[in-house]
Amino acid sequence: MEKDAKGEKGEKGEVPFRSGFVALVGRPSVGKSTLLNAAVGGKLAITSPVAQTTRRRMRAVVNTPGSQLVIVDTPGLHKPKDALGKELNKVALGELGDVDVVAFLVDATKPVGRGDEWVAKHVAASRAPFKLLVITKADLAKPDQVKTQLDAASALAKFDDAMVISAKEGFNVDSFVSLVGEHLPEGPRWFPEDMDCDATDEELVAEFVREKVLNNLRQEVPHSVGVICDDIDWRKDGLASIRATIIVEREGQKGIVIGKGGQMIKRIGTQARRDVERLFDTKVFLDLQVRVQPQWRRDQNEIRRLGYDYEE
Repeated sequence: MEKDAKGEKGEKGEVPFRSGFVALVGRPSVGKSTLLNAAVGGKLAITSPVAQTTRRRMRAVVNTPGSQLVIVDTPGLHKPKDALGKELNKVALGELGDVDVVAFLVDATKPVGRGDEWVAKHVAASRAPFKLLVITKADLAKPDQVKTQLDAASALAKFDDAMVISAKEGFNVDSFVSLVGEHLPEGPRWFPEDMDCDATDEELVAEFVREKVLNNLRQEVPHSVGVICDDIDWRKDGLASIRATIIVEREGQKGIVIGKGGQMIKRIGTQARRDVERLFDTKVFLDLQVRVQPQWRRDQNEIRRLGYDYEE
């Protein structure tokens, strides 16, 4: 069977190739990053039980024989308390303006509330030709609970279709990719087939480190942590030497991140290094430092330097 840029040719004629952009939107912790990772088939976006885990917009590429989905993971929409929160909302809402599909994710385990209503209004106002309601975390909810959530969320806006998934268990993930692919416009591959996301190596390293901080220190310093990858040195022996800085707002938080005798920073580094080694497929030396930057979440310049700002 011949294959060209437009699609595949068979006995029944040419099948058009479809490609486009898909925005995942919803409240914090509804499973957007988990769905993105499941659709890609590997870990790209970080996940944690902490709200506002996602701070950077990430575009992940999913290729199928007849389509290319560019899935955009966005920060959870929430009521902002500082400049960082405002920027994260801008990032999420900004993606609704120019995508082909909007997937509105609602957690099956939590009652639909005012926050979901607020997000749904923005979804309804989006110019996206196809709007999909996705009820997530089906593995954690009973069937009647899922049905209740589906009915309640469906009433928030006019959706073109709806589905229930469990990204963690892989339930309906392939169906999600297939359904979305069918509703993309005809077009070319926007990214090479061997490219899985548009994030830089430095951005991915910083995110993997921040994920380990969040997962090890859920209560102590979650929203006060920022991470920047200072340098990646690809050595002649094939190894990568990486320096990254963890930024907190208070001296007490610095002590918590370092831990007694340096045990916590060592644990964070060991866990992050494993993810980075899988990503780069090579051995990695990871040097982590901790720096105090008072009230950095209210500093627009610091937010921009960390890459958490909205870029049009």
